[in-house]
Amino acid sequence: MNDMRFEILGQSKLAVELNPEQCQMLASLIELHDYQEGEILVRERTADENLHVIVKGSLGVIKHAGTPEQILLNTLIHGDFAGELGFMDNTERYASLVALAPTQTFTLSRTKLETLLDKEPRIVYHVMRAILRVVHQIQYRQSMQQTELANYLYKQQGRY
Repeated sequence: MNDMRFEILGQSKLAVELNPEQCQMLASLIELHDYQEGEILVRERTADENLHVIVKGSLGVIKHAGTPEQILLNTLIHGDFAGELGFMDNTERYASLVALAPTQTFTLSRTKLETLLDKEPRIVYHVMRAILRVVHQIQYRQSMQQTELANYLYKQQGRY
C-alpha cells in the first residue's frame, strides 16, 4: 500500500521538490480515499484541516449542495488541489466539495504534516511551497479572467 501512495504522491504537484527519500516519508502520511458520484467530501461552513489532491475523477465546488439553490462554482480534475486554504489556516469552507463522478483523492492532514516540523522541516517547507505555487496559479487565472470579463463588458482592447 505504501508503494502505491509513494507512486501517486510522486506524480503530484505536491512532490515536485521532494527527493525520493522525502517523498517516501510524506507518502507514509497520506491517505487514499474513494468517493462515489454525489458523495460530499467536505460541507460548506465547516473547517477541514485536510489537503485533498485529485488522483482520478472530478470534484465540484458547490454552493448550497443538495438544495434547489445549488450552484456549481468550479470543477476540479486530476492533479488539482482542494482545501488548500483551509489546510493552511483552518477557515470554514465557502462551498462544499462533492464528487461529480467516481473519484479518488489522496489526503494530507495538517496535523500529520506538522509531525515532520522538528525532524524533517525541509519536507514541510517544500510542501508549503507547492501549495503556494498552486494558490498563485489560481490567483493568476482569476486575475486574467477578471481582465477578460472587464474587457468584454466595457468593449476594451478592440477584441469584442
